Amino acid sequence: MSATVRSKSHDHASPGAAQKPARTAAGAPIAPTAGEVAPAARYEQVKQHIREIIGSGARQAGDRLPSELDLVATLGVSRMTVNRALRELADEGLVTRVSGVGTFVAQTKPQSTLLMIAHIGDEIRSRGHEYSCDTVLSQRETASVIVSNALGLAPGASVFHVICVHRENGVPVQLEDRYVNPSIAPDFLQQDFSALRPSEYLFEIVPAHDVEHVVDAGLPTRAEAELLDIRAEEPCLTLVRRTWTSGVAVTFARFVHPGSRYRLGCRFSPDTSQRQG
Repeated sequence: MSATVRSKSHDHASPGAAQKPARTAAGAPIAPTAGEVAPAARYEQVKQHIREIIGSGARQAGDRLPSELDLVATLGVSRMTVNRALRELADEGLVTRVSGVGTFVAQTKPQSTLLMIAHIGDEIRSRGHEYSCDTVLSQRETASVIVSNALGLAPGASVFHVICVHRENGVPVQLEDRYVNPSIAPDFLQQDFSALRPSEYLFEIVPAHDVEHVVDAGLPTRAEAELLDIRAEEPCLTLVRRTWTSGVAVTFARFVHPGSRYRLGCRFSPDTSQRQG
């Protein structure tokens, strides 16, 4: 006898009560399993149902998905099971949930390279999207111990400091927190960063002979969360970049990306002359 996916209320129904079988996006019953279906399997089946809807192309990025009540009626599972499935799919970045509005197919997260200095404005425009940037801070200040060490400067040295929020179609996708060695780029703060981004200016005037990239995952600070318009509990990817020219440090920068909106990656051809471990 085939096992069916049942709602919580059906689990205790009388032997003669009608059961509604769970179905896939195509309308076919979910493949039967031997014996009673465990609760964990139910929410996994709901997740698979949503993946099939998205994978079939029936719903595109930004389209509304069936409501929780629709899924309960279609799949014959409890609302708690549906809620858990949607919550996990949101954590995986496949769907976006808006309280009181509904669940939507998530936008594909853009990817930025790790092997070269990429200008985010160029990346966003190449996707046909609108790019904008807000300069939150632009000043000369005394370097902290962390900053002076990162730039190889004496304790208490003076540095340039800028903070920018980069947006794609109006949505913040990157927070740039950059320190610059004044001896290498003395005119840095005199630039109009609404027209020429900090990274673009430095790239034009100073050759980067060495570049260091380090990526960490973690939670944003309260100030970073506010600037990125995200919850303080949302995980972020932080790319830390240092560059040198002729052995002298040029810049020390942190780029904070909301994990639900951005990703970091690269493709490269390995040097076959080097031993691979």
